[in-house]
Amino acid sequence: MTAPRQEHTATMSQPTAEPGTPAEPVVRPAPHRWLWYAFGGRLPARHRSWVLFDTTTDTWWARHVVRSLVQMAVPIIAVMTLVPADWGLRAACAGGGVFLAMIYSLAYMNETVEHRVVKAGYPAGTAQAIRDRGSSTKLQAETERKRAAAAKRAARYRDRTGR
Repeated sequence: MTAPRQEHTATMSQPTAEPGTPAEPVVRPAPHRWLWYAFGGRLPARHRSWVLFDTTTDTWWARHVVRSLVQMAVPIIAVMTLVPADWGLRAACAGGGVFLAMIYSLAYMNETVEHRVVKAGYPAGTAQAIRDRGSSTKLQAETERKRAAAAKRAARYRDRTGR
């Protein structure tokens, strides 16, 4: 019987700040590095916090869609310029390709985003956990806001009716 495999986490240090907030400063990559990142490349370690921010902010899904569209730009440009057909057929082929690619991109959005976070050095599941915690916090704040509004309405009703 073999001993369970131990995973080394020396290269995957976790943020030491409050969960959900990166310990390092968020350094946005330069445009050429962002293009590399959009095509699936790994960013240098100084951009590690930005990758976590990019995959956990409220607009993480829109950022994923933009990255997907950037990836599709190369084949779409090739179809539009190299296919020997009229412009209508080229546009139909390009549109169909975008439609199909977006279906796959959206279907595997969570897995793709988690893969980016793992490549940045965080454990698998970090981005989803942070997003879940953020939505739980927002849900609690919304519930408290609604309770306060209901209490305010009830107080106004009691004042008006004298009950």
